Parts: sequence; C-alpha cells; structure tokens
Amino acid sequence: MDLAIVSGRGPDVLTNIKGLKPLVQDHDIILFGYRDREQAASYGSQDVQTTNIHSFDLTYVKKVGITTAALEAVNFLQQDELLGFWIHLDADVLDDSIMSAVDYRLNDGLSFSELSELLKIIVSSGLTIGMDITIFNPNFDSDGSIARRFVSTIVEGVT
Repeated sequence: MDLAIVSGRGPDVLTNIKGLKPLVQDHDIILFGYRDREQAASYGSQDVQTTNIHSFDLTYVKKVGITTAALEAVNFLQQDELLGFWIHLDADVLDDSIMSAVDYRLNDGLSFSELSELLKIIVSSGLTIGMDITIFNPNFDSDGSIARRFVSTIVEGVT
C-alpha cells in the first residue's frame, strides 16, 4: 500500500499531495525481497514487473546471496546520483517461521541475519536519510520475544 501511494497509484487524495504525484519515480524505487506476486495479483494489484520499479524478488536474492543482492541494489540507486533514499521495511519480509507477528503471513522470507546484513550494506552507503518500519503486530507477540529479536536485528543492521 505504501509503495502504491508514493509511486502515484491510488486515489489522488492520497497520491497527489500538493500536485506532486508521484512522490517517488518508479525508476528510483527498489523492491527487495518481493515474494507475493501471485497474492498481489489476486487482490487486483498492479504487477511490479510491468513498471519501471526495480524488483529484487526473494528467489533472486536467495540465489545470489543477500550481500550480492544488497550491493547490486545500492549500486543501482547510486547510478541515478540520488541525494539520499528512504528505507521502508515491512516486518513480513522476514521468514514466517521467525516473524509470526504480522497480519499478512507468507512462507519463506529473509532470516534475521540476512535482514541485518541488508541494513548494514544499505546504511553503509551513506545515502540513507530515514527509515520506517511497518506491518509488525504486537497482538501476535504476547511475550514480546519477537519484537526484541526484531529490534535487536534492526539496531545491529543500522549501527
């Protein structure tokens, strides 16, 4: 949803703030760890493969390894000489076996160590200007153990 809004897909009241639609050009977006193509299509979402969004689907990331894929993503962004970029992190990018505290659960995904490595590479580029974290649902983490592991992984990745 957030990606759709910033890339200008959706109602103008959300996507065309002050006439600036889209807020982010497709060619400046990297979708990393994408693995719900079939589910998205079943909900009527546009296939990212038909856009100029650069997608690193999970199959590719697992094939080449998190380090190689992350470096490729950062190198791709640096080609456009951007002044900086924003990280939007959905908790459900993590493997379902370690991240059950989300409303939208999918099999497979990144491990905590892969997420930490990804964040280290992105942040070490020196171009990260901010990050938001979404999708985590504390109602599915009664003892807080998932949140503690998730937060420590993020801290490890950004420091």
